[in-house]
Amino acid sequence: MEHQELLSGLVRLHVLHHAAEGDLYGNWMIGELARHSYKISPGTLYPMLHALERKGYLISRTERAGRSQRRIYRATPYGVEALRMARDRVRELVREVAPEPAHAGGTHKRTPTKGPNDDALA
Repeated sequence: MEHQELLSGLVRLHVLHHAAEGDLYGNWMIGELARHSYKISPGTLYPMLHALERKGYLISRTERAGRSQRRIYRATPYGVEALRMARDRVRELVREVAPEPAHAGGTHKRTPTKGPNDDALA
């Protein structure tokens, strides 16, 4: 996944969002992420799912799927709480980095501030 370091947080939120809506399994999640243009391999997703479970955001159970076993993930109450908080932060971020066209171009311009040594350089 190109720009993985920046996008990995969004992928985690996407996983948590779907896990809060209901059960999911890794291969389904890979397909769901692909629908949103995230190309993520099982070698990236499964360690991420395991880490989210270790940290308490997800819980899993094993189900039989034909001849094999499938691990099913769901958000924990802690994960749902974290998702709620993250949604507020994402909304705030979107307002700043992708403002509506009516607000684009100036409402968030910053006025440069002087640093403590600026007068010494003049």
